[in-house]
Amino acid sequence: MRVSTAAADLDGYLTVPENARGVVVFAHGSGSSRHSIRNRYVAKVLNEAGLATLLFDLLTPAEEADRANVFDIDLLAGRLVDVTLWLAGRPDLAVLPVGYFGASTGAGAALTAAADRRVDIAAVVSRGGRPDLAGVHLGAVTAPTLLIVGSRDEVVLELNQRAQAAMSAECTIAVVPGATHLFEEPGTLEQAAALARDWFVRHLGTPGG
Repeated sequence: MRVSTAAADLDGYLTVPENARGVVVFAHGSGSSRHSIRNRYVAKVLNEAGLATLLFDLLTPAEEADRANVFDIDLLAGRLVDVTLWLAGRPDLAVLPVGYFGASTGAGAALTAAADRRVDIAAVVSRGGRPDLAGVHLGAVTAPTLLIVGSRDEVVLELNQRAQAAMSAECTIAVVPGATHLFEEPGTLEQAAALARDWFVRHLGTPGG
C-alpha cells in the first residue's frame, strides 16, 4: 500500500486484525526497510496479540540514495509524525491508540517523534536501538518506553542506560541474555518480540476498546 505524507508517498504494509486494540508503527534502522525480516517477525507476533501494525519505508528510494538522509533523525521523526497523522485520518484506525517500535537508529526517530505535541503516542519500544540519538527530545517524551538490548551488545547497552537517565517518562531496560545487536542468536528475537508484545498489550488497551 501507499502511505501519504506531506513530502512523499511511501510504500508500506498495514495489517489490521479483527477487534484491534491498537496500532504499532515501525521505524526501521539504517540499511533496513519495510521488508526487514526481524521487524516483520515482531509485527506477526503483535498481530497475533490483536495489535495492528504498519511497516513502511521512511524514505523514498531517491532519498535513500543520499546516505545523510538515512541518519537524519529529525527527518525520519517527521515522517513518523506525518504517518501517524495519516493513520488518524483513517476511520478504521482513528480511535486506536498508537505505539512506536524502533530498531537501531529508528529508535532515535521514534522517541523524537513521540515527543512531538502533534501526536499522542501511548507506548514506545526500542529493539537494539539508539534512543540516545533523540538527544534533547528525550526529556519531552511522555509515553512509557521499553528499551530492549542484548546482553552482549555492550556499547549500545551503555547508550541505552544514558538515554534512560535522560527521560522523565516511565522507562524500562530489558536485557536479553546472550543476544548481540541484531538478535541473531537462537531464541533471542523471540524473547524480544514477546517483551514488545507484552509492553504494547499493557499500554494500548483492550481489544475493540
